[in-house]
Amino acid sequence: MRTLVWAAAAVVLTSGGVAAQGAPARPHITGLAHVAFYAHDIEASRTYYRDVLGYEEVLPQKNADGTLALTFFKVNERQYIELFPERQAGGDRFSHLGLEVDDIEAMRLYLKATGIVVPDTVSVGRVGNRSFNVKDPDGHQVEFVKYATDGPMAKAKGTAMPAGRISTTMRHVGILVGSLDAAMSFYRGVLGLHETWRGSRDGKTLDWVNLQLPDGDDYIEFMLYGELPAPDKRGSQHHIALFVPDIEAAAATIRSRAAKAGYTKPIETRTGINRKRQLNLYDPDGTRSELMEPGTIDGTPTASATAPPPRK
Repeated sequence: MRTLVWAAAAVVLTSGGVAAQGAPARPHITGLAHVAFYAHDIEASRTYYRDVLGYEEVLPQKNADGTLALTFFKVNERQYIELFPERQAGGDRFSHLGLEVDDIEAMRLYLKATGIVVPDTVSVGRVGNRSFNVKDPDGHQVEFVKYATDGPMAKAKGTAMPAGRISTTMRHVGILVGSLDAAMSFYRGVLGLHETWRGSRDGKTLDWVNLQLPDGDDYIEFMLYGELPAPDKRGSQHHIALFVPDIEAAAATIRSRAAKAGYTKPIETRTGINRKRQLNLYDPDGTRSELMEPGTIDGTPTASATAPPPRK
């Protein structure tokens, strides 16, 4: 069934990712709105995102029985980290990624015209935003969201952004990708993202591909694999990247908070294959928070790798 969906998408798109004649235009995709994870121990995860990373929790949502349904940690006015109590012990910690659009209904109709399976209507979420979900070729849930102008998030503008939060920008989300061709068909061909960089650890096999949103600075990082890791071993690949101006200063801040927050994992800076200084942190479920400087160590771009992907 999925093969038919992607075949249909390819028929109605030109090679440049623009809808063919008669199909509606693609609305603007302006930013990475949120990334959502499942937490085994929600209180331990709250401690990590609040006391280690310094984000303030906002708008916790309850189920009818009073238990927690989900909660938000505010990165900036338009970006959030969402946490859900786990639904399956030992399962994948990644729930979904959210992309902000300027016209939610137009996006639904556009995707439908390209052959993507979409819901019949746009829904209104718990905090008043309009949204709908689709699945990418690897089965990741992608939520398109239009922020309500009078919803709880809008009313909280200017609040819950403490000066001590480790970063004010969530620049990318990393997701596991099997078939690079299928992922490119969706993210580049249908959604209009454009490739900015490819990376390889050993120069023989491609490990990463970065694709920037068509109408913003945020991007999605494909973490390529030959064999899919076990569900409880995907936390290093499924990750968020938080930009920091000075990685050593960020590391010093984390070290000053670690003991009080009960964070015991190594706090070590390094230079990545992309030649950007970074620091990897992990929440209680092993999901990675990559702190990274925006520029390379010498200010010059890092050349893309030419190695083939582990799978086509």
